[in-house]
Amino acid sequence: MSLSVIIITKNEERNIRICLESVAWADEVIVVDSGSMDNTIAICKELGAKVHVADWPGFGPQKNRALYLATGDWVLSLDADEWVSPELRAEIDTTIKKPGPYVAFRMPRLSSYCGRFMLHGGWWPDLIVLLFRRGSARFSEARVHERLEVEGMIGHLSAHLLHESFRDPVEVLEKINHYSSEGARMLAERGRRASLGTAIAHGLWAFIRTYILKCGFLDGREGFAMAVSTAEASYYRYLKLMYLTKPADQ
Repeated sequence: MSLSVIIITKNEERNIRICLESVAWADEVIVVDSGSMDNTIAICKELGAKVHVADWPGFGPQKNRALYLATGDWVLSLDADEWVSPELRAEIDTTIKKPGPYVAFRMPRLSSYCGRFMLHGGWWPDLIVLLFRRGSARFSEARVHERLEVEGMIGHLSAHLLHESFRDPVEVLEKINHYSSEGARMLAERGRRASLGTAIAHGLWAFIRTYILKCGFLDGREGFAMAVSTAEASYYRYLKLMYLTKPADQ
């Protein structure tokens, strides 16, 4: 059974090398880049990936473009800031040889925030479907927070995927800005509306849910910082939605 790894990128020179090196054993690695201005494309080519450059239609559509280019029997979809542990590599290799009745597999993802791997706040275990038989799944067309739509039974892997979600506070702010903008556009396209009160309520609830209800406080200072940034992301998503959809005469 052959394996294709698909990755979408833009200005990922800080992350892409460790990602690609962790899947160098795959039969093919396909990268769809949306206009990197740094050394991302050069690093990908250096490490043997097949690079395709395209415009940016959103996360779901871009991942489907990468999936369309894959030729392997099985596909592993990664973000540029994720990498496969040796234990996960061994489990994937064994699983795709004898998948049983399953056409896709969930795996736990261990994510870090500013240098600390987070075990609370809803971040662990972050079960996510990323490995699937080609032809049995595709990504939703959502611009952000896309999900894999699978036709068939889903199994479970035990080894975890590693994820450097946020390297430092600068990257936190950059991602909050990007994801909140994409999320606001997606909500607007669905006909949603928001007010200042809506934005405040969503932000406050996001902090309470992350820091208190899901025990983010057990992750120390990074747990607090992560809860604040989660609240900010929610607040700005709805604040941007408010301005995107307000009448022209206001």
